[in-house]
Amino acid sequence: MTSSRRDFLRTAVLLSAAAPLAAAGCSTTDPEKEKAGGGTLQKAKDSGTITVGFANEAPYGYTDKSGKLTGEAPELARVIFKNLGINEIKGVQVDFGGLIAGLNAKRFDAIAAGMFINPERCASAAFANPEYVAKSAFMVKEGNPKGLKNEKDPAAKGVKVGVLTGAVEAGYAEKSGVKKGDIKTYADQASAYEGLKAGRVDCIWLTRISLADLLSKHEGEGFEVTEAFTPVIDGKEQFGAGAFAFRKADSDLLTAWNTELDKLKQQNGLLPILQPFGFAEADMPGPDDTAAKFCKA
Repeated sequence: MTSSRRDFLRTAVLLSAAAPLAAAGCSTTDPEKEKAGGGTLQKAKDSGTITVGFANEAPYGYTDKSGKLTGEAPELARVIFKNLGINEIKGVQVDFGGLIAGLNAKRFDAIAAGMFINPERCASAAFANPEYVAKSAFMVKEGNPKGLKNEKDPAAKGVKVGVLTGAVEAGYAEKSGVKKGDIKTYADQASAYEGLKAGRVDCIWLTRISLADLLSKHEGEGFEVTEAFTPVIDGKEQFGAGAFAFRKADSDLLTAWNTELDKLKQQNGLLPILQPFGFAEADMPGPDDTAAKFCKA
């Protein structure tokens, strides 16, 4: 099967490392029951299983060399859903740009991809409170020959920018003045890196966390990651925050997730889950970093 934005079910895997791989089924919950608290959450508790969609993007959610699905979002999902009495989590790999569509088509019941919260996405899905906050950076040739330091530089210097399909950086680039023809979209980090290596783009624009992870896989190959920065778009700082997302009808599931997430934050239990994937104390959300805040940003 070729890779495209339409290929929702490229790979189905279990989040449980010990369990065999299995395909995920579609949800058949009734929206009215969901609103009443008897939908997806109750069904998952009764069956002990819930299905999540993920994009193969490290360090947020990806399969490692052994075939295990891991990353900050899958590992967080393991902890929170287990606390909710749901021990088996099935994962469906989806191109990043198809995550919200797949969620609303009931191909899975939550998005576990560290997706940034923004007003456009909030119109289509219900976001949990953030599990991390992140700044932008560029991956460039060693020595940063184009001198890229912030969101203004790519347009000012006429460079070609690589972004991931459906990711917010495409919008940042366009609104910062980069010509549409100079914005190249890629399905995943690996293909974006190949584009940079081949000279088809002059930089990759992603979060510092993503690019640091990507660079760790290509040490000594002549590339570097710039200092992190917070893009200013239309006069507003774009301070990214990543979170799980649920269908709007699943208010009970959203509330249950946020309750467990808040417990982890209060008990300083969130960072230890995310730290193995390159997250630091500076990447942890503050008490004022809520989904409501970023949905209005």
